[in-house]
Amino acid sequence: MEQSGTPLTEINFDGIVGPSHNYAGLSLGNIASASHAGDPSYPRAAALQGVAKMRGNLARLGVQGFLLPLPRPNGALQSALALDGTEPPQLRAAPWSASSMWTANAATVSPAPDTADGRCHLTPANLVTMLHRAQEWPDTQAQLRIAFGDTRHFAIHDAVPPTFGDEGAANHMRLCEEHGAPGVEVFVYGKPGGRFPARQHEQASRLVARTHGLDPARTVFIEQNPEAIAAGAFHNDVVSVANGRVLFTHAEAFADQQGAYDAIRAAFPALEVVEVPSSAVSLEEAIRTYLFNAQLLTLPSGEMALIVPEECRESPAVWGWVEQMLAGNGPIRQVIPVDVKQSMANGGGPACLRLRVVCDPATVDPRFLLDEAKADLLERVIAAHWPLQIDPSDIGTQTLADSVIAARLALLEALDLAQLG
Repeated sequence: MEQSGTPLTEINFDGIVGPSHNYAGLSLGNIASASHAGDPSYPRAAALQGVAKMRGNLARLGVQGFLLPLPRPNGALQSALALDGTEPPQLRAAPWSASSMWTANAATVSPAPDTADGRCHLTPANLVTMLHRAQEWPDTQAQLRIAFGDTRHFAIHDAVPPTFGDEGAANHMRLCEEHGAPGVEVFVYGKPGGRFPARQHEQASRLVARTHGLDPARTVFIEQNPEAIAAGAFHNDVVSVANGRVLFTHAEAFADQQGAYDAIRAAFPALEVVEVPSSAVSLEEAIRTYLFNAQLLTLPSGEMALIVPEECRESPAVWGWVEQMLAGNGPIRQVIPVDVKQSMANGGGPACLRLRVVCDPATVDPRFLLDEAKADLLERVIAAHWPLQIDPSDIGTQTLADSVIAARLALLEALDLAQLG
């Protein structure tokens, strides 16, 4: 149980990009992933870009966490698929997927001020819509149980039963006066039947809310716009992000845009909406640049900053709108581009790479918290062990398997986390 007066803060836990990072195009509905399928990937560059992003937010916020790559290739999945060389390449590539780097899909998190028992609750996402992701949650749960192992402060649940697809925090937002105060949790779900799968099932969202002991009066369920899903917004965080009182969203994010605002405002009257109109930034351009797959952060000064991919600055439409926004008096006062091009090429922007956990940092296993010395250590291990390049023909080879396994073990040993081996 959380103790009254305990200082709570929001910690971003970024996923370290794994050494098997590759472009196999496994994610139906993810336009970027599909468009780069079969390209060479650069795991070392990808992981170093991720650490650089973490360093930046550590400097801005004073606290930053991380989660580790999962074991790859997944021998259990390889055996279950009975791989013998005759299978489609997508099946062969699935056990090698490094998609756990996108920790926005690791779990749904409800902070202690929102829950009935006063603990922070985490439910690992089952990710059952996609084979390469459905393998993740047991290993993710094992890691969460170490990082957040203090049961006085945290509750780690099993994943939602597999009939209902759950994609974690990528379809979940929280609005609050301050991170340590009670908030309103918003779950965004999709309805099946469109061009691409609707990965977040409404009943999965409702089950998570009940499991976490959320107050129904402070819990909102909203349908994502089917046209946004069809355009490539496979998760809600591709078209909207919330922080504090602010909902930053595209005008076509929700099935009933005004109805969504009204439902949130009924539970959270202080809501401030920053809406980007389609006339300024089309849905397609928003998805291509991942303007909304951004980290909306409250800085120590009280100002809000939006951490966006470099692709936003390269888009005349997006950057023109950003400059217009900054010239006004809205709540977002800084927009900071970062280079996560390796992640972007596989369909994940800055927000995909992080899981937000509101807690007292002293209750987290310190091995999962970043400081400058640990960032240096991560960079040294990655530079020494991560493959420079993976070509499609490398997937499935013993040479690559040996390299990937050794790289991850080197990282675990450096962080004194060999128990995850």
